[in-house]
Amino acid sequence: MTPLKIAVAGAGYIGLAHIEVLARSRRCSLSAIVDPSPGAAAIATRAGVPLYTSLDDLLAAGKPDGIILATPNHLHVPQALQCIAAGLPVLLEKPVAPTLAEGEQLLKVVEETGAKLLIGHHRAHSPIMAKAKEVVASGQLGKLVTVMGSATFFKPDQYFADGPWRTQIGGGPILLNMVHEVHNLRMLCGEITAVQAFASNATRGFAVEDTVAINLRFANGVLGSFMLSDTAACPRSWEQTSQENKAYATYADEDCYVIAGTNGSLSVPTMRLKTYPRPEDRSWWKEFESGVVGMVRDDPLKHQINHFADVIEGKAQPLVSTRDGVQNLRVTEAIAEAARTGLVVQI
Repeated sequence: MTPLKIAVAGAGYIGLAHIEVLARSRRCSLSAIVDPSPGAAAIATRAGVPLYTSLDDLLAAGKPDGIILATPNHLHVPQALQCIAAGLPVLLEKPVAPTLAEGEQLLKVVEETGAKLLIGHHRAHSPIMAKAKEVVASGQLGKLVTVMGSATFFKPDQYFADGPWRTQIGGGPILLNMVHEVHNLRMLCGEITAVQAFASNATRGFAVEDTVAINLRFANGVLGSFMLSDTAACPRSWEQTSQENKAYATYADEDCYVIAGTNGSLSVPTMRLKTYPRPEDRSWWKEFESGVVGMVRDDPLKHQINHFADVIEGKAQPLVSTRDGVQNLRVTEAIAEAARTGLVVQI
């Protein structure tokens, strides 16, 4: 079987991760890199593929089977629209757009044209998340009641020195990090309908928040709380617990989500499960049956590129649709508004 030819636009951190995954894929191969930066030439040479400085040049040379857009956020919508116009299937990195208005513009075009557009919320392809979703759907936890989550980590000073824009409005953890969490929470507990938030910049004193306490209401009545901080020296974040990204130190005894229902709770990603054996045993004076749900840890980017191949070949609809990407952005913007105004924001 001839591998699908996939171009990667953007040879930064996430672009390089996609390039590495393509190098190991049996179904897809890297066909070209698109990036105008000086360092991109060396990356293309190492990969043994041609380098183009623009999408125009790539498309003029011959259309690949698909493209991964791992470019800066402000380029996501115009570049996706250009690729859609050229009939090119797209894997678009998150966030789907820098603003909700632009995301809705892209959504309108995708739904009018039937374009093949997969949004790169790669955690949706995590075997851990798939197993957690399976446990919730099985009813083992009973009727869902609450979810408690956290993304607490410490970004070093160099992170801000390298990108001073991260100290200004729009560069804080709500818009940079929370969009990942929103999709996971939606996968596990359903649609989010309202949010509250308190934000603080008391630790670093930047113009942007460094810590946020968030409350969430879900359409099915579940209530959630979420602690977000990029200045808390604590390993309760997806990166530091899932063991999926080898760039991060990981802690096998920590969790970043606890989902609880009327019959038990599941901690993720340790997958520790505590349930009552019988309905009549449901009491805080009675012991839970305790166990660990079996699952496989594997690179979600690998699963994502295989899924993208299925989308290109017409074998599957995007697991994370443009509508999903827009909804994730809508919830994230609502959290930012709630933190700014102190109001409950309906979604």
